[in-house]
Amino acid sequence: MVTADGVWRRGKSIPLKQNVDTAVAECPSVQKVVVVQRTGAETQMDADRDVWYHDVMKATPSGCKPEIMDAEDILFILYTSGTTGRPKGIVHTTGGYLTAVASTHRNIFDLKEEDVYWCTADVGWITGHSYLVYGPWPMEPR
Repeated sequence: MVTADGVWRRGKSIPLKQNVDTAVAECPSVQKVVVVQRTGAETQMDADRDVWYHDVMKATPSGCKPEIMDAEDILFILYTSGTTGRPKGIVHTTGGYLTAVASTHRNIFDLKEEDVYWCTADVGWITGHSYLVYGPWPMEPR
């Protein structure tokens, strides 16, 4: 997902949409680009590929039925950066990983329902998806 108006980094405007268009031209498997409009800036849209986030959200149900998973089903595979020559992946399973993250989020962080929680991590890093997505999921009351 990209923002249509770009972002400011060290006083310079970065044209995110334009950069994404350039990158997507090299990726023929990309079928859609979801674009977020945060300002009134004019945005060049590819009518066959680009869709506005607000339009997608209008047609999206507010909830979804959860998928039943086996405890040993793969949740994700985390790869090393490959600095040793070859990237190596480790499989994290649904039951084990989610139980561990829920436990640390609840017992180590000691968060209560009324607490405000912030995790400054990219969702692509282990801390990001662990403590932005999985850890805060509602659990049964204590």
